Amino acid sequence: LSDAEFGVTVAHGGDAASGRADDGLVLCKVVQVLLRQSGRRAGFAHGQEGLAAAGLLRVVAHRAARPLEHLDAGHPHVRCQLIDVAGDEKGDGSAHRNVEYPTDPMTNSEPEITAFRDRIIAVGTATLMGLNTLEVAGRYLHPPNLPKLAERLRPLAKGLAEPIALLRGMNPPEGAESIRDALLRGAEHAEAALHGFAEGGAAGQGGVPRIIEAMRENALALEALYPLRFALPPMGHLFAEEPWHDRLDELDPEPPEELRVGLHAGAEGGNRGVRGGFVFYIPESARDGEPLPLVVALHGGFGHGADFLWTWLREARSRRFLLLAPTSRSTTWSLQAPATDEKALRSMVEFLTERFPVDPERILLTGLSDGATFSLLAGLAEDAPYTALAPLSGVLHPLNFSTGNMERAQGRPIYLVHGALDWMFPVSLARMARDELEKAGAELVYREITDLSHTYAREENARILEWFDPSLALQAP
Repeated sequence: LSDAEFGVTVAHGGDAASGRADDGLVLCKVVQVLLRQSGRRAGFAHGQEGLAAAGLLRVVAHRAARPLEHLDAGHPHVRCQLIDVAGDEKGDGSAHRNVEYPTDPMTNSEPEITAFRDRIIAVGTATLMGLNTLEVAGRYLHPPNLPKLAERLRPLAKGLAEPIALLRGMNPPEGAESIRDALLRGAEHAEAALHGFAEGGAAGQGGVPRIIEAMRENALALEALYPLRFALPPMGHLFAEEPWHDRLDELDPEPPEELRVGLHAGAEGGNRGVRGGFVFYIPESARDGEPLPLVVALHGGFGHGADFLWTWLREARSRRFLLLAPTSRSTTWSLQAPATDEKALRSMVEFLTERFPVDPERILLTGLSDGATFSLLAGLAEDAPYTALAPLSGVLHPLNFSTGNMERAQGRPIYLVHGALDWMFPVSLARMARDELEKAGAELVYREITDLSHTYAREENARILEWFDPSLALQAP
């Protein structure tokens, strides 16, 4: 596992000193400190009153192809530029000039604003570094890599603890309490994820359950930070693909009159102590009456839809499709009695199609591990509503041969992904599934990824979407 795979680069160019192109993560984050009451553009998604910006501070952490252990919130390669919004009639930050951080008549003093700003920046930057790095670490989750992953993540967990404590210990300016508290919730979940991943990684393969718990903390961090994309625009980078980073406002236009956009939960689907529910997402850029594709994403064993939703939300938001993430009724999908969860999935899809603009000709069923295995069982069932299937790191369950599923596989578009390093379901099982599905006449795409273990290949999302529906290709700005 090379250091280059754990680099952090500025958004559009790599390291000028080394001449290398971007080969790591992007960290080009803007922290907006909100101090006065205003309207929706700077508001929260949860109905709280918005706050207007007294100023914007652009923070660029520039680090390319460098070892992860050198990255922390206090790294000297940080430059700051204030963006003056007072003279920006469009409110899009297009009027830029270097200015002193402004005071605000509703706050107590300039030093107080500065201290609050600095602590928000420290927590926000460290949190974004941690979450971006966790995504890369999750992609390379493989037992032989675990000790090195632990070594790389441990300093980031420690680097979050101090700024969290400093921000929690201060009284924010009037009106900014909710922003501080929401950021702290997200940061604390990110710290717990980093710590848990590092702790589990240090234990080797026996620490995998601890790492799975840590990844739930990662999802909780994203859930806490999502509403902050208005108040703290850099958080929006977590929820949009890179070409959108300079025009995030376009992903949050004025909401349509008849369509409830954003995150939703059904049957207590957002409660991780409850099973059998579902969460779903309607992109904020959706328009009344416009039919959109639907992606149904199934978690792996012991997973939860409220967590797995975040493996697809960035793409759903950027490419404008509806997203449904159900939770199995038991700890995993009903693999031995497929009708149990299969009927529940159908009812969830029907719920969405009756209330939201789902295009019935574009419904993709995908899943990871047990979710992938079940996507074939449910997706090939008689009268299943899905028009394409995309299982990742699963197996072809024997029941497919006794239920008529293999006969129904003829002509079905299936995108099958598996890792050559998979230690839970050896790649030989995926090759067998490939051969059987091809023999059955499926329109099969088989992707065997050389460096993938039993984990989620997030980079496949774009390929799956463009295979499923070419109109979902990410448009260049």
